[in-house]
Formats: sequence, C-alpha cells, structure tokens
Amino acid sequence: MLDSRQLAALAAVIDEGSFERAARKLHVTQSAVSQRVKQLEERLGQVLLVRAVPVRATEAGLQVLKHFRQLALLEQELLSSLAQRDERGYTQVSIGVNADSLGSWFTDAMERLVRRERLLMDLKVDDQDATQQLLKDGEVVGCITSASSAMPGCVSVPLGVMVYRCLATPAYIETYFAKGIGATGFRLAPVAEFSHKDQLQNRYLEQYFSVKPHEYPRHRVPSLSGFNDIVERGLACGMIPDQLGRAMIERGNVVDMVPGYFVPVPLYWHVWNLHSELIKQITDELVRTAAEALEPMELHPELS
Repeated sequence: MLDSRQLAALAAVIDEGSFERAARKLHVTQSAVSQRVKQLEERLGQVLLVRAVPVRATEAGLQVLKHFRQLALLEQELLSSLAQRDERGYTQVSIGVNADSLGSWFTDAMERLVRRERLLMDLKVDDQDATQQLLKDGEVVGCITSASSAMPGCVSVPLGVMVYRCLATPAYIETYFAKGIGATGFRLAPVAEFSHKDQLQNRYLEQYFSVKPHEYPRHRVPSLSGFNDIVERGLACGMIPDQLGRAMIERGNVVDMVPGYFVPVPLYWHVWNLHSELIKQITDELVRTAAEALEPMELHPELS
C-alpha cells in the first residue's frame, strides 16, 4: 500500500506548483512535503516531479496522481455514506469542462446536486478538444469533451451538440466585407479565437471559404465574457454557440454572418468507470440538462 500522506503531498505540489504553497495547503513544513515526495519516489523507484518553476509532474507522476484522485473520490464517498464528510460537511469533485458549456448550461446541470450533496467543484476549464487530456492526466474524475472514444478505464456518454455560428456586428461586416462575405474579406478581417487550441474558426473558414489557418489575422481572447465582448464591440467576428449567441442576436448587437453556415460540435461526458454513486448522480444530472440545452445527436448525422 502506498502511503496516503505521501500521495497527498505529491498531489498538493502538482496542484499548487511549488513545495512552499503545498506546505501551506497541507499545514505542514516545506521540509515535510519535500521528504514525503522523496520517500514516495524512492518507494516507486521513479522521479515523479520536475523540480522547475513551476514544479510539474513527470509522466510517472501523472500516473500516480491519477491513482490518488481515484482513491480520494472513493474514500470521500465512503465517508459521506457514513455521514463523515470533511469537517465542514463538503465533498470535493474535480471536473474538466469547456468554457462555452460552463458559461451556458453546465451550472444548471450541477446546481441541484451541489446544493443537495454539498459538493465543492474544482473546475478545470479548457477547449472541448483538449479536456480529455485532463482526464488522462488524472487531474479530473470526468470531463466534457468533443472526443467520442473513451480511454481505457473510462466510459463515454453522449450529451448532445453545440452549434457554433460566426457572429459579427453590422459595422464590422460593412468595414471588411463591403463587396460581400468571402475569402478575400476573411484574409483581412480580424477573427477572435479563445486559445491556440481553439480550432472552430479554422474549421469554419476552411470548410466554407477555403481560408487556411495561417491566412487571417486573429485576436486571442482566453475569456468567455471577453471573447463575446470583442465580437459585440465589432473588433472581430467569432464562433459563438447558439446557447449564447441567440441572446446576442436578440439584443441587436450582432448578426449571423452567413445564415446556414455553422459548425456542429458534439459533446460527450467521459468519466472513470468506478462504481461510484456520486459519479452516477453527476452523469444523470448532466445527461438530463444536456437533453434540454443541446441539440440531439441525430439532428447532425454528418458528425458520424
């Protein structure tokens, strides 16, 4: 059996990015944290941390972290079932989620469960094409992702489809597309992207206008509210899901640049295949709310 204090020390260092902050989190000395991690490395015969700034996990360290997260979740559930949650009555759960889901329907799905079960959500936000890596690395117990295939030890549950359209202000269109919306205008017009992992605008422009990813100027805005604000101010066009875009269009600030042109993104809930009542409840709530908030998969046969 691996020492739980050593595992907790490793997880704290990875989460906090330094031994000093990990020590404050665990209420022990920095020397104690360092010693526990060193003992765990000696026990496993593997280097688990890259001691840089910030400290990060090695591949072996990520595998150990994943093991610790799974054990911690099952232990929390056992304590909960025995009416022995943490001293304040909370259970923590880590979930990977894309920003657009978080900004539209995800909180609706989790609200009842958070209140009823006294959950503390540790949300890791990333692009829907990248959240699965969080699950693979053991940082989360489940994630919302556009990938359909489940990793070994996990299950994949289809949720529905978010439809993204390219929105812009009338003034933006008049400035850059006075002669009509086409490839020539897009090669000059600034486009908003969420991060370097965001591929939505690349798919849209290449599919409908044969514009390659390196052929247009872009703003990089890694904030959901900031991204939408850039578009509504006419500083860029941007790919925005219907769940958020409908309200923007109704306010009269933006329009769909080319009605009928859109990018459908399927969403799946990937989660560790553990016999966990909490995981089952989270899955049920996500599926229930997604059925109301997202478009059904069968409406988009092109995705299969």
